[in-house]
Amino acid sequence: MIQTRIINIDKKDIDIEQLMYGAEILKNGGTVIFPTETVYGLGANALDEKAVKKIFEAKGRPSDNPLIIHIAKAEDINDLITDLPQKSKELIDKFWPGPLTLIFKKSSIVPKIVTGGLDTVAIRIPAHPIARLLIELAEVPVAAPSANLSGKPSPTKGQHVIDDLKGRVDAIICGGDTTVGVESTVLDITSDIPMILRPGGVTKEELEKVVGRVDVDPALQKSEGIEIVPKSPGMKYTHYSPNADVILISGKLNDVINNIKKIRANKENEGYKVGIMATDETKDKYEGGTIISVGSRSKLESVAANLFKTLREFDKKNVDIILSETFEEKGLGQAIMNRLIKAAGYNVLRV
Repeated sequence: MIQTRIINIDKKDIDIEQLMYGAEILKNGGTVIFPTETVYGLGANALDEKAVKKIFEAKGRPSDNPLIIHIAKAEDINDLITDLPQKSKELIDKFWPGPLTLIFKKSSIVPKIVTGGLDTVAIRIPAHPIARLLIELAEVPVAAPSANLSGKPSPTKGQHVIDDLKGRVDAIICGGDTTVGVESTVLDITSDIPMILRPGGVTKEELEKVVGRVDVDPALQKSEGIEIVPKSPGMKYTHYSPNADVILISGKLNDVINNIKKIRANKENEGYKVGIMATDETKDKYEGGTIISVGSRSKLESVAANLFKTLREFDKKNVDIILSETFEEKGLGQAIMNRLIKAAGYNVLRV
């Protein structure tokens, strides 16, 4: 077990000396967890193969799952890629720093362990001030997937990463709650028509306003069990899963509510402890079970921000089954449903 140092930093009043401690760990081949605007990340020097291996070991993450490289400023990208398409320049100007990851052809200095053996590399600039300053102080690009045990809900609070990874990493920087709450959008710009490989904090509609047509990878519509080659983090393996089984109920909202009520009653009669993931608009329509609102349907930003935290709250309540409402797959709803479907292991009941 590793002796993990816990570092508390206020993003509005950053203690440079404390942050420098984390930067030195990264420089010297260690692992540091840090907050970003999306979720907490588990970082290591992206150009140090031995350091990157520690990420996979800490998470229990399959080694063919690509990692995202985080940089502090746009010019840091130059050594990591072989080509900078015009569309990428427009996207960088509009969305960096922010929750958008772009896929480029990688340069020879990027180890294949970072890219899952692919000839492309995923890169973004985080918008969180702690993350960006940490990377700048470390003076190395930082490979960082979400800082959770592989397959579990991503962490949006410092306590989440302490619960999951204390004793597995060198340092944990706690910097408050994340704001976006779901991971970055991953966009492949290596072909003529950009393609979303993972929906996230920047929506398809927002991207199309900048670069025109954007496609969505057919692999996002895959059924469980079909073998795919992951071109982006989170494509191949079941992710975001709490300890309880998750069942999504999809359809007209009134039908969804009525079916959740029936399933809850049936499951409780069978001896199961049932959780209901509701919304602000529907939480008072349920009786019985452990009811938690994930946010407001009229403000999907709140649902995204609370999603992983809510799944972890159900774990603390020791429920056996989570019955969840669903959301229209438009705008940010696409990213929310992507995470929910994976959390449910593709278990969707359509009513």
